[in-house]
Amino acid sequence: MSREPVIICICGMAGSGKSTVAKKLAEKYGLKYYSGGDALKALAIEKGYKPLQKGWWESPEGLAFLENRDKNPEFDRAVDKKLLELAEQGNVVLDSWTMPWLLKKGFKIWLEASLQRRAERVARRDGISVEKALEALKNKEEKTKAIYKKLYGFSLGEDFTPFHLILDTDNLTAEEVFQTLVAVLDKIVFNK
Repeated sequence: MSREPVIICICGMAGSGKSTVAKKLAEKYGLKYYSGGDALKALAIEKGYKPLQKGWWESPEGLAFLENRDKNPEFDRAVDKKLLELAEQGNVVLDSWTMPWLLKKGFKIWLEASLQRRAERVARRDGISVEKALEALKNKEEKTKAIYKKLYGFSLGEDFTPFHLILDTDNLTAEEVFQTLVAVLDKIVFNK
């Protein structure tokens, strides 16, 4: 008996833990991992940007790329088209801000975390101050939300209608988030 190809979408604002847990879930279940952020970085490289250092998205160059995306939505459309094609192949974990709304199938998870907690995580990850992380996150999120609202009409971080599960990660370690999602996915997606 062959089972339906699995599609898991992980979404949440920067610092919520989505990339960390998406990679671990892909590894655990033998699924391919695809990141909208990584795909955007690949496009940025093609356009002459250098998104290689930690914290690039929050850097002046990363924010300039965000401005460019705001003026020219073709970046985002190209990334989303590619992610939709990859999702169609199935057996994937998608780490994306758009797929929960654009993809009609799959199990969709939103990781919630307060701005303060996310800033602390980003500061630790990128080796910057919490104040700098807070400022960068606010700036980046305002612009990113505007891009997706204009492009697709949804409100990132405010509209939770596509999600099957919303998990508050504020007081959970990465391992606790992973174990919680494994328990849910084993039962609901993998019928174990």
